[in-house]
Amino acid sequence: MDDYDRKILDIIQTNFPLESRPYAQVGHQIGLTEAETLARVRALTEKGVIRRIGANFQTTKIGFHSTLCAASVPEEKIDLFVDLVNQLPGVTHNYLRAHHQNVWFTLIGPTKEHVRNTLAEITQKTGIGILNLPTIKMFKIKVDFKMDDQEED
Repeated sequence: MDDYDRKILDIIQTNFPLESRPYAQVGHQIGLTEAETLARVRALTEKGVIRRIGANFQTTKIGFHSTLCAASVPEEKIDLFVDLVNQLPGVTHNYLRAHHQNVWFTLIGPTKEHVRNTLAEITQKTGIGILNLPTIKMFKIKVDFKMDDQEED
């Protein structure tokens, strides 16, 4: 990554322009054209540096419910289980851990009942029980990875 890539990452992490041509605005801020900026964002995405660009919502403020889930998935069922979980629209994170409960994921749904039903459906399809750890109190942290003052690779 060069200085332009780092500057792009700094901007889009927290101050992504909410307008019809956001990459033109980002480019203008750092001295690139819209096309150059978009090409760099695409290249960073293809390299896996950028996984996703999208909004984050405070689920409780829009009436949704979230839960942390853990499951003990046998090695031979991990791919099946993870593929099923990853297809769900309310899953925001999914991690494999070196622990008895080796798969952890978060699930968000419009109601507590919807979340419970979704977990029951996963269990019904896979035969694997899921520990449901619903959110009691949300602690939001801001995580930005300051890129601009990094040394060049």
